Amino acid sequence: MSSRTRHGATDPARRPLLPLLTGQTGGRAAMTCRYRCGNACFHEAPNRSGNPYFGDVAAAALSRRTLLRAGAVLALTGGATGLASTRAGATPPPHTAGPAAVGLRFEPLTQQTGDHVTVPPGYLHDVLIRWGDPLFSDAPVFDPERQSAEAQERQFGYNNDFVGLLPLGRGDHVMVVNHEYTNEEIMFPGYDPDNPTRQQVETAWAAHGLTVVAVSGRRRGRRSGALDVVVDHDLNRRLPLSAEFELTGPVAGSHYVRTSADPEGRTVLGTVNNCAGGLTPWGTWLTGEENFHQYFANADAIRDPLERERLDRYGAESAETERKWERFDERWDLAQEPNEINRFGWIVEVDPYDPTSTPKKRTAMGRFKHEGATVRLAADGRAVAYMGDDERFEYLYKFVSAEAYRPDDDEHNATLLEHGTLYVARFTGDSPAGEIDGTGALPSDGAFDGTGEWIPLVSGTTSHVPGMTPEEVLCFTRQAGDAVGATAMDRPEDVEPSPRTGHVYAALTNNTDRTAEQADEVNPRAENRFGHVLELVEDSDDAAAATFSWRLFLVCGDPEDPGTYFAGYDKDQVSAISCPDNLAFDDHGNLWISTDGQPDSLGANDALYGVAVDGRRRGEVRQFLAVPTGAETCGPVITDERVLVAVQHPGEVDGANYENQASHWPDGGSSVPRPSIVVAYRADGKRTGHA
Repeated sequence: MSSRTRHGATDPARRPLLPLLTGQTGGRAAMTCRYRCGNACFHEAPNRSGNPYFGDVAAAALSRRTLLRAGAVLALTGGATGLASTRAGATPPPHTAGPAAVGLRFEPLTQQTGDHVTVPPGYLHDVLIRWGDPLFSDAPVFDPERQSAEAQERQFGYNNDFVGLLPLGRGDHVMVVNHEYTNEEIMFPGYDPDNPTRQQVETAWAAHGLTVVAVSGRRRGRRSGALDVVVDHDLNRRLPLSAEFELTGPVAGSHYVRTSADPEGRTVLGTVNNCAGGLTPWGTWLTGEENFHQYFANADAIRDPLERERLDRYGAESAETERKWERFDERWDLAQEPNEINRFGWIVEVDPYDPTSTPKKRTAMGRFKHEGATVRLAADGRAVAYMGDDERFEYLYKFVSAEAYRPDDDEHNATLLEHGTLYVARFTGDSPAGEIDGTGALPSDGAFDGTGEWIPLVSGTTSHVPGMTPEEVLCFTRQAGDAVGATAMDRPEDVEPSPRTGHVYAALTNNTDRTAEQADEVNPRAENRFGHVLELVEDSDDAAAATFSWRLFLVCGDPEDPGTYFAGYDKDQVSAISCPDNLAFDDHGNLWISTDGQPDSLGANDALYGVAVDGRRRGEVRQFLAVPTGAETCGPVITDERVLVAVQHPGEVDGANYENQASHWPDGGSSVPRPSIVVAYRADGKRTGHA
């Protein structure tokens, strides 16, 4: 009996979770830069490949033009997954009269600055679970003055990021959550960053990782949309840095991942800096290991030039690290364990329905600073995963499995991400280079758009990169992307295919290091503080296609800035938005965007927005929610019943520490700030975003 059926997750046909489609930047505080990514933006960008920007490539090199044309009207056609397009100035004036798109019919917020969560009039919100809340009844009550690893491993972890809900039936779900990183100065009383204690370090190890926890919407007397945590549920578990993870795929067992503690190179303790993620059609959870480089010390001890080049390409720390973990476990010291770093930077697959299962690190999907991975199915049923490498001037990737998804075959589907082809994207614009001047001004054809190709890097045991073995391509994927001339992007973060159309949307968060000379049509602004959202359509509406068309859907920032663009919609009628990060779709095909970095760029807290992607309201951005002081909006889940967000790092403000907190959310008074999951819903019990 499958684990899905055993735990009552689905009906006997095991309905897939996703439709089976065929066919220091921004407003970040210095503290954020230190603890999240090891001050990556204060160092030279690791990509020094000198790849040509596509503005240097003749537009005639790829002359195909399909679907995403200048002035195109994108509209659903007769229930098909494709979109119709028209040409040459056919975009009608935006229709601003009447109601917003279905699913977005709420009173949009103005910019918020308070130390609280704000939702539109007529909506309520609850804190579902906070850092330190128990998953099990034997967990101690959270006491910030008396933290320990033993307690934390039975409690909800820190800095929640991705959130996913999988069905358990009758209104219940299993919720999956990443815990990206820790803010030790805010977490621990009397914290000395130069001399952390063992107890503090071990507690931080336990606060990283993953949480699986059951939630219920069935409690009597509760309002529609509200949820409750089910303490002691059979599926509840924490996966901290002490948990075992299995390496699978071509790199597993290779000499690049063997260590003194694991001479076979197949078992890794823990997962770290997990950012976004995705849910698969076969009912598993994918989570991405992102800024893993910052946890490893003493790259300067590596003398071999090739090994040092590989470490530098991922930004490994030259000397000691911010957290000083290497003082307490030599696996974080490259001088002692030079291969341990190669065991991080992967996509991890977890079966939330089987609490005895071992999570898998899928090496066939490449190693880089994964924001996450989202999956849809190709026309022939193969799984296609889209991934972004979240750093300045890095690349977009796609993985296509070697075998096809089989309904009702959990054992087979559990192996789909072990073998396949990994691709990297190269973009070409269709405008003269002189029209892309770094200001964000639209070219003469009225759109930033063009064509592109997915360049194969490795297929199973065959490398497509001269001079690199398959294991090297997958373990040192950034160098492989360099070698084939991939397009350097403005921090590719979440990448989400629309469940309704199959169009793929990518959040390009920002890149203040890009110069006017480096501007190209897919990254058209110099010193890009505000970011943009890319829309990509695979040729033949097939996710496995090797070519695509693209256009920029949003060029973010203050609508009054002439260098912004909202899919052609009237900029007087949209909410200001900056630094797009996580993406999600609602039940009506609207795109929802959470932000990371708005306080500096727009003078407001980070927030959650909905935007229509088709019809006459296409490009109308509407703000739904704002988070507290110093916090980031992460992991949105949008359904007709409720909206969930992960409120990450509240109070992460320069100068804050345990004794001098900048936020007291969510408990108020003089309490410590606690990263939490928030659920918002209609007070009248009606559907989200409906009239």
